[in-house]
Amino acid sequence: MTANIEAHILSLATGVPENHISQDEVIARLGQNMGGEMPRHLRSIYNNSGIDNRYLAQPADDYMAPAEWPKRNTSYLKEAEKLIIELSAKALAKADLEAGQIDTIVCVSSTGVATPSLPTQMLRKAGFADTTQVIPLFGYGCAGGVLGMQVARDIAIARPDANILLLCVELCSLAFRMGDNSKKGIVSTALFADGASAMVISAHGDGPRIGNIVQKTWPDTRDMMGWDIDEAGLGLILARDIPSFVTREFVPVLDAFLSANHLDKADLQEPACHPGGAKVIDALEAYFDHLPDGLPLTREILRGYGNMSSPTVHFVLEKALENSATDKPIVITALGPGFTGAVGLVHL
Repeated sequence: MTANIEAHILSLATGVPENHISQDEVIARLGQNMGGEMPRHLRSIYNNSGIDNRYLAQPADDYMAPAEWPKRNTSYLKEAEKLIIELSAKALAKADLEAGQIDTIVCVSSTGVATPSLPTQMLRKAGFADTTQVIPLFGYGCAGGVLGMQVARDIAIARPDANILLLCVELCSLAFRMGDNSKKGIVSTALFADGASAMVISAHGDGPRIGNIVQKTWPDTRDMMGWDIDEAGLGLILARDIPSFVTREFVPVLDAFLSANHLDKADLQEPACHPGGAKVIDALEAYFDHLPDGLPLTREILRGYGNMSSPTVHFVLEKALENSATDKPIVITALGPGFTGAVGLVHL
C-alpha cells in the first residue's frame, strides 16, 4: 500500500513596507482634516481597535491627497513586487532552496490589479525559471491566507516532486479615501494595513504538516465585505456585524470541523486566527475557552501590525510555530469576502 502523501511547510517568512505609522499619529492626522481634532466618538473607535502600529506602502503624507486610482495602482504594482521579491528570497533561504527549484507560485492578492500577475512580472528579476507555473488568486481578501494554503497544499499532494511558493501580499492602505467619514470609512482607516508573507510548501522534506482545510460560503452575504469599483478605484464594502456573525454562524463551522477531524478543543494549542479586529478576536476567544490566556498571539499581531488582510494569519502562524512548546495541532482560521470562512489544521 502506498503511503499517504502529505504537504509540509518548509519555511515561512513575513514582512512589511518600510513606512510606519502609529495609531496616535493616524488620529492626529485625520483630526487635522476634521477641523483640528477628531471627535471623541470617532477617536474611541481608533483607541478601542487593539492596534498600536501599522505599516504603509506609501509615506503618510501621500494619503492626504484625494485618491487617484491610476497612481494608487501604480504604487501597488511597485511596492507589492518589492515585498514579494524580498520575502521570496527569505523563504527560499530558510528552505535551503534556489528560485530555480520552485515549480509553482501561488500568489494571493486582492488590493490591486496586475495583468500580467505580480509573480509573472517578477520571475526573471527574482531568478525563477520562465517555465514556473504561476497561479494568481484574486478576491479571497482576508480569507486568502488560509485558502491559499489549501490551493498550495492540494498542488503539493497532486505533484509530490514539486516545490510550491505561496505568496500573500496586500496593500490595504491604497484604498484609503480622505474625507470618507462613513462607518465603513472610519473602520477601514482604524484597522487595515499593509504586509506580505511567503511560504514554501512541498510533499517532500520536513516541517509542519498542513492538514485538512475547509471553506464555507454563506449565500446572499456580499454586503458583509468586499470591493466596490468607482472612479477612485477600490472602495470597501462593510455593512454587517462580523463579531456577531462569528458567534452565530462561524462557531458551528468550527464545531463541525473539529468533529470531522476527531478533535476536541482541549486537543489543540493556541490557534492562529486572522485578527479581523478586536471584537472579532473577542468572539473567537469565547469559542476557544479552553485557553486561559485567550488568543495572545493573535492580539499581538493585531496590535503591532493591524489587519493586513490575507497575510496576517501567516504572521500569527509564524509566532505560533516559534513559540510552540507542544506537539498539539494548530487550528488556523480566517474570514473574508463571500462571505467566506476558512478553517484548517497544521500538525507539528
